[in-house]
Amino acid sequence: MKPLIRIGTCLPGTNAEGALRAAIDYGFETGSLNFHMRTMDAAGLAALAERLKPILDGHDFEITTLGFYLNPIENTEHFECLKTVIDNAYRFGATHVSTFAGALSGRPVEEAIPKFGEVFRELAARAESKGIKLGIECCPMGGGWHSATCNIGFTPRAWELMFHEVRSENFGLEWEPTHVMVQLIDPISNLKEWVHKIVHVHGKDANIDWDGIRKYGIFRGAGAYARDRIPGMGDTDWRRIFTILRDAGYSDDICIEGYHDKQFGGELEMTGQLHALHYLKWCRGGDFTANPWEKA
Repeated sequence: MKPLIRIGTCLPGTNAEGALRAAIDYGFETGSLNFHMRTMDAAGLAALAERLKPILDGHDFEITTLGFYLNPIENTEHFECLKTVIDNAYRFGATHVSTFAGALSGRPVEEAIPKFGEVFRELAARAESKGIKLGIECCPMGGGWHSATCNIGFTPRAWELMFHEVRSENFGLEWEPTHVMVQLIDPISNLKEWVHKIVHVHGKDANIDWDGIRKYGIFRGAGAYARDRIPGMGDTDWRRIFTILRDAGYSDDICIEGYHDKQFGGELEMTGQLHALHYLKWCRGGDFTANPWEKA
């Protein structure tokens, strides 16, 4: 087990080589290589892994996660892609694959549960056989309970149904405060309850406009009462998050998910990400230093 939870960043798969070089140069410790609604075959994954190997050589940096955010319930190509990603994660040294739970577009969450169970029992079993943890990102993706888009796995009510259908130790959540906060769920209480099912964590936060909610309510349009922030600029106490994760034995990483905080977009993107990196390192207790008094 690593002595500290490592802090990484989400690497855009469309610029994997450049993003990886920058992440290593700037001092991130891990990376999650992410693709949104994009499939890839085994040959493409193998070729990408070979291109990244010389960049990783000689550096204390790990690609821990492959994120392919797809709708495997509705799209057969997406389902087949996830099987291929699970089979080829080892080429990157990755121990996690993250995705969406899928949905029947425009239909209620519960209507998708039978198909979800069929699809993810197979995917979870495949992941378990390869030593891979499979995580569902808990993002609503603009949907709701009565009309989901591409991911039913955004709310605790759905999680209860999902984990009743798929009972696998290596299958869980890719969690972050933001996605529960926009539902006005307290992230600390949520984390305490669900930490046993969290297999990966994204470093993203939010500000909730409670004054605006008290004045106008929540039906003002998407994002009107909550906005994405980098860790260190949001409302969440990440020291408590680290405490809860470590108490539960979580030993994987936290990958900062950039490109969402509007105050740190464009030319300020890396400024914001580095602030989040330093803040999260501080929250975890700093950098690892060997204890000279500890007996061998």
